Amino acid sequence: MERKVFIKNIALMALLPSTFIAACSSGKKPEATGEAKGKTQTFTCPMHPQVIKNEMGTCPICGMDLVPFEKNSNDKALKVDEKRQALANITTLAVGDASLSVAKQLNGRLVVNPEQSSYISSRIAGRVEQLYVRETGVKVAKGQPLYKLYSEQLATLQQEYLMALAQEKQFKGDKIEQQIVASARQKLRLYGQSDSQIAQLAKTQKKDPFVLFYAPESGVVAEVSVTQGQYVTEGSPVIRLEGYGQLWVEADVYPAEAKNVKQGQKVKVVVAGWEDEPQEMSIAFITPALSAGSQLTQIRGSIPNPGSKWQPGMQANVFLPGGNSSKVLSLPVDAVIRDGKGMHVWIKSGKDNFEPRLVKTGQESNNQVEITEGLKNGDQVVVTGAYLLYSEYVLKKGKNPAEGLKMQS
Repeated sequence: MERKVFIKNIALMALLPSTFIAACSSGKKPEATGEAKGKTQTFTCPMHPQVIKNEMGTCPICGMDLVPFEKNSNDKALKVDEKRQALANITTLAVGDASLSVAKQLNGRLVVNPEQSSYISSRIAGRVEQLYVRETGVKVAKGQPLYKLYSEQLATLQQEYLMALAQEKQFKGDKIEQQIVASARQKLRLYGQSDSQIAQLAKTQKKDPFVLFYAPESGVVAEVSVTQGQYVTEGSPVIRLEGYGQLWVEADVYPAEAKNVKQGQKVKVVVAGWEDEPQEMSIAFITPALSAGSQLTQIRGSIPNPGSKWQPGMQANVFLPGGNSSKVLSLPVDAVIRDGKGMHVWIKSGKDNFEPRLVKTGQESNNQVEITEGLKNGDQVVVTGAYLLYSEYVLKKGKNPAEGLKMQS
């Protein structure tokens, strides 16, 4: 019987690998082979995390050397020593209840106020004998000569006025003659002659077919519609002036925000590049219909522009005041990372350990955001350097930090 058992054992040993027999004879445990040896080491590209290989090499996209990471690691913690935290400017804040006053920011722009603009047109037909302003962007002052016009029609009106004056002298006190003089003077005024020009005409008793036209107000030349030597008809546009002493502010409003906007409401306006000089504006007009292409409505108001330091076309932000400030759990906006997997923050769970955590947000101001779910008072949240931790996690572990996370109550 013993002889049969011995022969059977010899036959079984013949089927085993030689490495196993050698290990048994030495008293050591046999080593695992194949996948039993452990997890397969994988490698990725620092610039293109989607590249994953099972062996060391170079990135087929950019040619950089691949770096190792543990794709199958379930450890959500990321270890960053103190020196690297300092270099990356990673700082944390103990989250707690704080006041959050929400102001909605609207995109706006500065535009010309039409009430500050004026068209200068020819009062009478004639030829532009001299054009003193020939280019746009030039500032002109009130009373500055703009152009000289030659007009036979104006010379005829001047002659009529001189004749009316002569007849009035012959028939002093005659009311009819006085009315004829007043009528001739009024015609000259309507055709662009000033009182001083009319007085000079009466003094010299000489008609002049050349007449100067002056700027009725100060402004910037926005358009010149004629050239020197050109003939113009009565009412032809000559020059358009724009005043920049006051500018309109137009801002786009989404339908969901329109219910919080009222005519006469006071809002804050910040011109891009002049953040240290906020302006207060009263909403003067709200467009009654949405824009066909964008489904937006617009609000409008005006702000002073002393010294014309702002130009039409500049960007401006309009801040609609929100509701009353309330005590809520809030964080700086940059502390919350938003991507396709959801919103998450980084929690400091130990001296050098950081973990991602899913959160839900609520109201948002210019630089603060309300956290409605996922955090509790006292949690140490990373407020600067969160995006660096996000990138470090993707490079080391080859996946999104929010992948597989569950919302904590």
